[in-house]
Amino acid sequence: MNSYYDRALELFHDGETNKTEIAKQLISEFKLDLTVEQLRRRVSHYLASQKDKALSEECERQGIPMDQVKQYWFKGKHFSINVKGSDEKMTWDDVKDGIIAEMKAHAPKYPAIARANRDSEGHLLVIDPADVHIGKLSMAFETGDDYDSNIAVQRVREGVQGILDKARGFNIDKILFIGGNDILHIDTPRRTTTSGTPQDTDGMWYSNFLLAKKLYVEILEMLMTVADVHFTYNPSNHDYTNGFFLADSIQSWFCECRHITFDCSLKHRKYYEYGNSLIGTTHGDGAKTQDLPLLMAQESSESWANTKHRYVYTHHVHHKTSKDFIGVTVESLRSPSGTDGWHHRNGYQHNPKAIEGFIHSKYFGQVARLTHVF
Repeated sequence: MNSYYDRALELFHDGETNKTEIAKQLISEFKLDLTVEQLRRRVSHYLASQKDKALSEECERQGIPMDQVKQYWFKGKHFSINVKGSDEKMTWDDVKDGIIAEMKAHAPKYPAIARANRDSEGHLLVIDPADVHIGKLSMAFETGDDYDSNIAVQRVREGVQGILDKARGFNIDKILFIGGNDILHIDTPRRTTTSGTPQDTDGMWYSNFLLAKKLYVEILEMLMTVADVHFTYNPSNHDYTNGFFLADSIQSWFCECRHITFDCSLKHRKYYEYGNSLIGTTHGDGAKTQDLPLLMAQESSESWANTKHRYVYTHHVHHKTSKDFIGVTVESLRSPSGTDGWHHRNGYQHNPKAIEGFIHSKYFGQVARLTHVF
């Protein structure tokens, strides 16, 4: 058996079900003198034979005669089998319970971390990688700026580490991580935003989703070694649906971890109370800036009454603004993403590219801004 068949099976078990993509990867890895279509047909026949073999072994393991199999679903190494002759139909609850059981079986278990005693001078570290746009394509030939999915991921890694390095002089006892906010560039297979606006893109939508998932897991695992983390998800206009699915998958991934809490609802404005500070976050494509303070007072009235220093961090515009309103400071954040063709044509570029963070005292509100510039 040629070794590339083994590799094809490995890729399939790892979740790559597109035979064309498998064929492309095999040609690249093994330098095969075959067309993509030729290799796709071979791989399809081989994987089908392996699936039938795996089904036979699964039926033997479960004591189910092969001729009694009515339907089955095969996802990598896992089967769901529906047997003939049963009067009971598979219900949504059956499917749901099976999915939940499988997720629980595969959710990583994180050991408890013994934290040093924090004194009363602790601080909250806000880390907010805004408008990353994984999947955006910018080319210096057109815009003077190269940007793709790999650059996006690397900038977030570098930027978060840079914020942590700059925060070392503070006693951090809690981290607020802001997710969402156009973490993904598109929301449909047609390479458009949620509302249908075409985009210049790099990579397939599913590849970028998995890149973003891996990135968030990596970042959160790193952050919780510093302090317990609260993850807040902000829905956004480029990836309204896929961004929610991503946040929910991250929450499921860490369901066994006691050091991370989540707010992944679809509310467009979220609030977090720390000491004497009330911190609001929103993407920034909805409510008007001047309305955010009063919305905060109405939507978080109890926390409003308990706090003295209040802030709303917004995104979407990719540049820095900051304005003091009565009782609330509203501040927009910079983005690490590059300039695509549309923004270049309209002159929306040359803002500093950065990932930003903030230090909040329990008593004095925002006491430091941390910026990692690219």
